[in-house]
Amino acid sequence: MGTTKRQLVLGAMACVLAVTMAGCQRDSAPAAAANAPDVPEKATAPAASEAATTPVIPRPAKVEAREGRFVLGPQSRIAVPAGHAEALRIANDFAARVQKARGFTPQVGEAADGAAVVFAIDPNIKPAGDEAYVLDITPQGAKISARAPAGLFYGAITLWQLATADVAQGEAGIAAQRIEDAPRFAWRGLMLDVARHFRTPDEVKEVLDQMALHKLNTFHWHLTDDQGWRIQIDKYPRLTQVGGCRIPAGAAGRDAKGKPKPYCGFYTKDEIRDVVKYAAQRNITVVPEIDLPGHAQAAIAAYPQLGVTGKAPPVSPDWGIHSWLFNVDDGTFKFLEDVLDEVMPLFPGRYFHLGGDEAVKDQWGQSPAVQAKKNELGLKDEMQLQSWFMGRLGDYLEKHGKRLLGWDEILEGGPPADATVMSWRGTDGAIEAARAGHDVVLSPSPALYLNHVQSDAPDETPGRADVISLKSVYEFKVVPVQLNAEQAKHVLGAQGNLWTEHHRTQQRVERALFPRGAALAEVTWTPEDRLDWNDFLQRLAFQMPRYRLTGFDAADSAFAVRFTPQPKADGKASLALSNQTGFGAIHYTVDGSEPTAQSPAYTHPLDLPLPTTVKATAFADGRAMAATRTFALDTHSVRARDSNALRACKGDLLLRMEDDAPAQPGGERQLLKADVFDPCWIYDDAQLDGIATLQVRVGQLPHNFQLHKDAKLVVTRPAKVEGGALEVRLGSCEGEPLVTLPLAPARKSDGLTTLSAPLPTQAGNHDLCFVFASGGYNPMWVIDEVALLPRAP
Repeated sequence: MGTTKRQLVLGAMACVLAVTMAGCQRDSAPAAAANAPDVPEKATAPAASEAATTPVIPRPAKVEAREGRFVLGPQSRIAVPAGHAEALRIANDFAARVQKARGFTPQVGEAADGAAVVFAIDPNIKPAGDEAYVLDITPQGAKISARAPAGLFYGAITLWQLATADVAQGEAGIAAQRIEDAPRFAWRGLMLDVARHFRTPDEVKEVLDQMALHKLNTFHWHLTDDQGWRIQIDKYPRLTQVGGCRIPAGAAGRDAKGKPKPYCGFYTKDEIRDVVKYAAQRNITVVPEIDLPGHAQAAIAAYPQLGVTGKAPPVSPDWGIHSWLFNVDDGTFKFLEDVLDEVMPLFPGRYFHLGGDEAVKDQWGQSPAVQAKKNELGLKDEMQLQSWFMGRLGDYLEKHGKRLLGWDEILEGGPPADATVMSWRGTDGAIEAARAGHDVVLSPSPALYLNHVQSDAPDETPGRADVISLKSVYEFKVVPVQLNAEQAKHVLGAQGNLWTEHHRTQQRVERALFPRGAALAEVTWTPEDRLDWNDFLQRLAFQMPRYRLTGFDAADSAFAVRFTPQPKADGKASLALSNQTGFGAIHYTVDGSEPTAQSPAYTHPLDLPLPTTVKATAFADGRAMAATRTFALDTHSVRARDSNALRACKGDLLLRMEDDAPAQPGGERQLLKADVFDPCWIYDDAQLDGIATLQVRVGQLPHNFQLHKDAKLVVTRPAKVEGGALEVRLGSCEGEPLVTLPLAPARKSDGLTTLSAPLPTQAGNHDLCFVFASGGYNPMWVIDEVALLPRAP
């Protein structure tokens, strides 16, 4: 980051203060002043919150508080049923988690006498179900009872959460209580797309670990797409040799000498088996997805005869909707059946996902061979042909003990009779499918699409720019209200999806998945009448340190401090502080030190001299809810807005994208926000009195988007000067430019370039419109920051 940029950087986390589990005193300091901008209503705990005694996520179905505390310490022993290998494994897993969290390892054995923690298989416990458990905690010890190993595992996870609430070493004090718990839904899932950006087996395991700690039980693994084929198939090695590599668009696809730099990756069968076993040990079923008949470009690049045209496309470097489809020849079905024969044994679960989404039918419609097949089958259109295509493979899965799962497009031509539908285009597909007697999984866009950003903060991760916040996930209704009680029985549960076009790193993946995954876990596990947003936030105060304890980089977007500067006439500035949820008390410093719970509490906008560096974070019960954010308040930052704070002129497809230029040593790439149909920005209500200079930092990104029929909507503006220019207009986007900034200097760099120009004298406040007149749309020119700099005094 440049020294002149408005800075919002992550600081070191403040120390997490230990509290007892017997009860908590709530910090009464207000989160922000009532007159500060963008301050949400402050979250408050219920009058008798369980969070103090049961800081568990997801919230258990039933909790009965008792007197006293149980102390789990180095001398505590764990007893398991004699000869029960699964119970022994789960107990050892619990002991290992305790060792990592608290620094001691309870001994595990079969002798029950004197044991502090007892694991018991009891077929008569209530509630019923393999995932149900009862956790009895008294001052003398804890007992986990369950009908099946899955219940024991979840009971152990609950006990681990209780034992790690203070994130301290040594013995753990746990409030006495009785918990009776079972999930509301059978399908509690997350989907990870590894076709766009590959994640190693160890990175996948990190995701599985967090899923297990939240009682999520289904991992949907999106293994193939237009941009990559990620699973080894012995009979067809070119699927990974060719289909597993692509040349990224733009600067990311070139090395320092300008030569192509392939992006590759796939899983061997042994790696798949290892991940599936790892998941099973955590009560997680892995559902593979081999996407077809569309999203097939990587496979067709490897074996062109599988396509409609016979030509070999490249493995796609682009995002969006592609037109390459598998053909409908018997030879292609033989190929797909061969692939299924190799993939099915690797995944012992019941469900197998065959995609079915976004299959553009242009090639089918233009192919005499495909049309002849359609006519031979007596089908009226390409949608019915896709239904036949999916049904043929669904039958093949059924013969091998699997059940077809597909995106909701499979409804359009009539789905196979026993297909399960994953509803992603809103909830209409789920409603239609359930009414028709099909089982459904709710996974709607945008509500559960975790590739959307979770806040509009400047340091948010990349992704779709429409915000899907922590609260919006928590408020998601799994069962559509349009379904009656009988139809609602077909709702298996819900799933959050992470498409990784804009998530290049594991850190980005982790931050996108959690803690929104925690909200989804609660919504799919906890009885609906037990859901409580404010109580969830109270328990999340215990969970956020647990993420750090387990080395997982969960996002703190819901609690991170936001800074809103406002220039003042006396050479000072006003700075408002807030956070997205309004939860916690914001504490700040202006002397360069890290804020603690004892630092000054924010109550109203601060009047500060220029320059001043402000550090701030939100605390709950002495716990830092987020990393420290730092804001350098100076002449530049008080009048600067980054692309995240500018308004898109249209916003038809607004993305927050990572710059593809090579990162500086020790630094990160910039994150740039633009509408890919029309990169055009509005600086609303700009204060122009006394402003002498307009300074704009710009960059360029590859316009690597397959937009199909919407490509004609992409706006281009003719270049009026050689190399193009950034044009700035006053009041609207029409008329003659007020300022023109040539792009010639910026064309010399893949990174960011600062363009400056004098601003003609203007009085008052006006909107400013920024557009690039470059003569084309690739590269896509984008704004990183606009600064309005005053005349020197």
